[in-house]
Amino acid sequence: MTPPSPVPPFSPRAGPADVFQGLGLLFRAGSLIFRTPALKRLSALCAAVTLVALGALFALLWRYAPDLLGWLWTRPTPWYGQALWYLVLVLMFLVLLVVGANVLVPVVLAPLQDPLSELTEAQCGGYSPPPFRLGSFLQGLATSLGHTLARVLLLVLGLAVIFPLNLVPVVGSMAWTVLGTLWTMLWLAGEHLAAPMTRHQYPFSEVRRVLRQRWLLCLGFGAGVYVLLWVPLLNSLFLPVAVVGGTLLYRGLLAVGNVPPPPSSGLLGK
Repeated sequence: MTPPSPVPPFSPRAGPADVFQGLGLLFRAGSLIFRTPALKRLSALCAAVTLVALGALFALLWRYAPDLLGWLWTRPTPWYGQALWYLVLVLMFLVLLVVGANVLVPVVLAPLQDPLSELTEAQCGGYSPPPFRLGSFLQGLATSLGHTLARVLLLVLGLAVIFPLNLVPVVGSMAWTVLGTLWTMLWLAGEHLAAPMTRHQYPFSEVRRVLRQRWLLCLGFGAGVYVLLWVPLLNSLFLPVAVVGGTLLYRGLLAVGNVPPPPSSGLLGK
């Protein structure tokens, strides 16, 4: 019996149900990973690389965090001063561990994200990964870098625009938190949608257009990724789910005509 296509059956028109369909992409992605041996192996490799990177980061901080704090603040002699010093050390260690994990892990996993996305598209059908060519690789690398810088700039600009709300006592800070969270969720969706679109050489303006046109769908997906990111330390282990989910989002939008056929020739048909 032929398994059902993993391409999500989106409606060609936006609607309130888009939020739940976007959120459901994470469950669809997890299901696809567990029933596809190649995706499962690559996801397991991502998890193994993540654990090694986190272990190295933990060991590095365990060794050098006391020296760093000692350079900033000499350890006091009185017992109460030492108690406070060690409390600050623990807090600093945890903060550096979380920040380092969210910076280091995506960097070391970057070479595995495109193969993971390509395997997902192969499961969707009508796609054949192109053979490796140095020129195409360098062009894709330059495009990816440009898209990444544009996405980061878009995130910062969005947060900067609403930052003055903090000047309004109480209510302003609450409004900034809510709007900033919603903006970050939408940005996360764009981050993972842009990965397969960049690989197919779409311009970044096309990614922005899709985010505007199907913002509820993207917001639902981004909300799910946002929640996963709040799982302490284990959040990076969920990166394959987000990558696969972003690729399924792209293929679903392509299937209903919300995204035009790709400029690249890797897609053989819808």
